[in-house]
Amino acid sequence: MNADPPKLAAGLYLVATPIGAARDITLRALDLLAAADVLVAEDTRSLRRLMEIHGIALGERPLWAYHDHNGARMRPRILAALGEGKSVLYASEAGTPMVADPGFDLGRAVVTAGYRLITAPGPSAVIAALTLSGLPTDRFLFAGFLPPNATRRKAVLRELGAVPATLVFYESPRRVAAMLADAAEVLGGDRPAALCREITKKFEETRRDTLENLARGCVGETLKGEIVVVIGRGDSPDVREIDIDRALKEALKEDSVRDAADRVAAALGLPRRRIYQRALQIAQNGD
Repeated sequence: MNADPPKLAAGLYLVATPIGAARDITLRALDLLAAADVLVAEDTRSLRRLMEIHGIALGERPLWAYHDHNGARMRPRILAALGEGKSVLYASEAGTPMVADPGFDLGRAVVTAGYRLITAPGPSAVIAALTLSGLPTDRFLFAGFLPPNATRRKAVLRELGAVPATLVFYESPRRVAAMLADAAEVLGGDRPAALCREITKKFEETRRDTLENLARGCVGETLKGEIVVVIGRGDSPDVREIDIDRALKEALKEDSVRDAADRVAAALGLPRRRIYQRALQIAQNGD
């Protein structure tokens, strides 16, 4: 017979849940799911299913829904439970709470009220897509969902275009073709990018190319599933020509001109066409 899980201290526990594969959940997350006094979820059906998969009984514990439409009504109820010294667990539908989900207002209310806020980190579509993209990860900006309106979307892209960092967006499969086309127009068609779809799921796919080619490839195609778009940083004045040449010469020792250009452009976050033309010059001149 299994021993009862240890009593948790009062506070709101933010638990990351898998974005696809159920086995991506952490051992600590399972411990917290078994021990919390009150469970709160963006989607109660998803959390119930996850608990069933991992053999965690809900028992007599309450399971409350918390989402965009009932947040104002549920926050006082959750704060009251914390005031009674209870441990409350919040899980978003998938991924890490507080990242593009309704948990932000809840977490802020808990901190403002003076209660403990604890995180159990784990799966995140943002980080997963970055690791799959092949683009620089030393500095990145997560910008959530772009506006659905094309005019507003382009305006936001123009604001972000000069940010010296890899850009990460969530996008709807219904809008991704239009979003990529607008990004190519505003940021430049040669800018390296990646489209990551259904990460950790059966039909996982990552497309790596320029914004122009990715946009062209999505025209007329019906994509399905969760999508993350990663866009390489723009041309930075901090990258000197001598540094580009040095990187290309090193890459050309092992790679073809095309592959060397691809590798250096992705590593430096520079337009591929510019790097490819310079690589051709170096190869032809035997520099």
